[in-house]
Amino acid sequence: MLYDVFYSLPIALCSFFGITAMLIGAFVPKKRSNIVMPYATTGLAIVLTFAALLWGRNGTAFNGMITTGMYASFFDILFASSGILVMIAARPYLQKMAWEFDEFYVLVLFAVSGMMLMAHANHLLIAFIGIEIMSISFYVLSAYMRNEQLSVESGLKYFLLGAFSTGFLLYGMALIYGATGGKMEYSAIRASVSYGSQMPTLLLAGTGLMLIGLSFKVSAFPFHGWSPDVYQGAPTVVTAFMSTGGKAAAFAAFIQIAGALIPNGGPDSVKIVHLLACISAASMLYGNIAACAQQNVKRLLAYSSIAQAGYMMMGIVSGSSRGTSGLMFYLAAYLCTQMGAFIVAAALENKYGKQLEFSDYAGLAKRHPLLAGVMSLFMFSLLGLPPFAVFFGKYYLFTAAIEAGYTWLALVGALASVISAYFYLGLIVAMYFRSHESGETYPAQPGMSGVTIGIAVAGVILLGLLPSVVMRWTGIVM
Repeated sequence: MLYDVFYSLPIALCSFFGITAMLIGAFVPKKRSNIVMPYATTGLAIVLTFAALLWGRNGTAFNGMITTGMYASFFDILFASSGILVMIAARPYLQKMAWEFDEFYVLVLFAVSGMMLMAHANHLLIAFIGIEIMSISFYVLSAYMRNEQLSVESGLKYFLLGAFSTGFLLYGMALIYGATGGKMEYSAIRASVSYGSQMPTLLLAGTGLMLIGLSFKVSAFPFHGWSPDVYQGAPTVVTAFMSTGGKAAAFAAFIQIAGALIPNGGPDSVKIVHLLACISAASMLYGNIAACAQQNVKRLLAYSSIAQAGYMMMGIVSGSSRGTSGLMFYLAAYLCTQMGAFIVAAALENKYGKQLEFSDYAGLAKRHPLLAGVMSLFMFSLLGLPPFAVFFGKYYLFTAAIEAGYTWLALVGALASVISAYFYLGLIVAMYFRSHESGETYPAQPGMSGVTIGIAVAGVILLGLLPSVVMRWTGIVM
C-alpha cells in the first residue's frame, strides 16, 4: 500500500489540496478566505516538485491500473504548471470582473487531479474517471460567471455535448471489454488485439467509438462544434486553462489508448490510422480556414485550437516514438504560447466579453506597446516561425509523419500553416498599423497576470532557442 501511495503521490496530493482548499473556503471567515488562492498555488507547486522527484521511476501501482515514470511525470509537471499559471493570472481577472470566489481555485485543483489520472492511467476505467473529473470541473468553470448569459450558455453547451461524447466513450469501452474477453488494462488490450491481421467487428466498432469520444475531447474536426462557443463564452482565464491543460490531458490519454487499440499493423489498423490522418488533415484545414473569418480574438484562438489539434494528431498517426516525443514537445510549446495569448486577452478585457474584437486591438501598439509586443510573439509562435517554440514542435511532427509514410499529411500541414498566416499576421497588423476608431482607451493593468505572461514568454523563447537541450534534459530522445 505504501508503495502504491508513493508512486501516485502527485495525484493524491493534488486531490488532498483540492479537498482541504474547499474546507478552508467553507470554514475560514470570508474576510480571511483569500488564503485559498496562495494555498492552492503552493499545493500545486508541491505536486510539481513530487512529480519531478518521481521522474524516471518507471513502475505501476494499484495492481497495474496506474503507471509511473517519465511519461506520466512529464504530463504531471505540465498540468501542475498550467494550473499554477492560471491561478496567478485568475486573481486580477476575477477581481476586475468582481467574481473572485474560493471555488474557482478548488475547481482548478480538481481539474488538474483529473488530468493527472488520465496521464497515469493504464486502465480504461481509470482513464474514464480522470476524463469525467476534469470535464465536470470544466463544465462548472465554463459557467462560472452565472449571471452572464455567454458564460451560462457556454457551460450548458459544453455539458450537453460533453455528456453526448461520454456516451461514445462508455459504449466503446463496453464493446472493447467484450471483444477482448474482459480486458481493460492497456497492456492486456494491446496483447489481445495483436494476435492477427483482422480485427473482430466488435473490437473495430469499439475502437471507432472510442476514437470519436477522444476526438471530441481534443476538439478535432468534425467533433469540434462545441469549442468556438465554449471558448468565447467561458471566462478568458478558464478558456486559457481548457485550451492548454485540458487539451494536453486529452492527448495524454489519446496516445496511450491509440497505442493499445491499433498496434498490430493489420489492414484494419492501417485503415484506422488512415482515418486518423484524414481527421488530422481536415482539422488543420478547417480550423485555419474558419479562423480567417473571425473578428473576435477568443473565437480566432478557438478555431486556431482546432487546427492545432490537427497538427498534434500527426504524432499519433505516425505511430512512432519520434511522433510521440514530438507531440509531447509540441504540447509544452503550445501550452506556453496559447496560455500567454489568452492571458494577454484577459488583461485587455475591461468588462466581461468586451474589448475582444479586432477593432479593439487596433492601435494597441501605441496604447500598450508591451502587451502588443508579447501578443505578437505569441502569434509568431502559433504561426510556426523560427526561432519560436511551436516551429520546432511542427518540425518534429512533420518529420515523424514523413518517416511514417504520410508525406501528404505533412504537405497539408505546411499548406494549413500558410493559410494561418492570414489571421495571425492580421492581428499583428491591426495592433501596429491601424488606428483605434472609437478613440476611447481603456487602462490595461495586468497585475499578477504579468507573471504568467512573463513565464509564457520565457517558455516560448527557451523551447525555441534550445529545443535539443530541453529534449535531452527531459530524456525525450528524438
